[in-house]
Amino acid sequence: MAKKEKKQKAEKAPGRLKQLWQVYKVTAKNDPTSVWLALLGFLLAIAAGLTLGYVLGGGNTLTFTLWTISGFTSGILIAMIIMSRRAERNAYQNIEGQAGAVGAVLDSQIRRSWRASSMPVAINHKNREAVYRMVGPAGVVLIAEGSSARVSQMLQDESRKVMRAAPGVTVHQLRVTTDDSGVRLFNLLKTVYKLKKSLRRAEVSVVANRLEALGGMSIPIPKGIDPMKVRAPKRKF
Repeated sequence: MAKKEKKQKAEKAPGRLKQLWQVYKVTAKNDPTSVWLALLGFLLAIAAGLTLGYVLGGGNTLTFTLWTISGFTSGILIAMIIMSRRAERNAYQNIEGQAGAVGAVLDSQIRRSWRASSMPVAINHKNREAVYRMVGPAGVVLIAEGSSARVSQMLQDESRKVMRAAPGVTVHQLRVTTDDSGVRLFNLLKTVYKLKKSLRRAEVSVVANRLEALGGMSIPIPKGIDPMKVRAPKRKF
């Protein structure tokens, strides 16, 4: 019986390629420009392969063929990368503005040199606004999810806590919004990684450990929404 249930689950679960194809189809539907960009990248890679094969081949058919194949495979890879990034951007836009969206990003897309948690360090239950914390080479980054005046006060409160626990550490404040008044969700990590470095790897661990010792939220908070899902499920605090 158990084997039968496992077999049925395996048959129902879509394969990796099928999942990618579904994501690409949704991306192409919601973002038609992505198709043209992917096609352009594909054609440019093939053109580069043909050109290099002609210039470097010196009339050798085998060399020309190898460069052509290389350009074709590179074109497929480039097209897939373009579609993947546009799909990621589209997924972020789908959950943008929802409670827990920042936590979802921090839970799945963090570089090894950074430490973060999908759990907020401060939250306003009334407006579902929250502050998240990242620690990395640029110091401490406090990320606010929300746009009210209360969020600004929450950021200031958390900044003071950080400075008491780790004096001298650079503290950055970012606000994630759905317009140009702050940082858009799909540009959040790109913005963080561009910040000027001020800590070495060993110092990052020391600062992160000190801040973790302060404790976080004492109540269960949903981790957020999976940004790679096409449709964002509704979550409640």
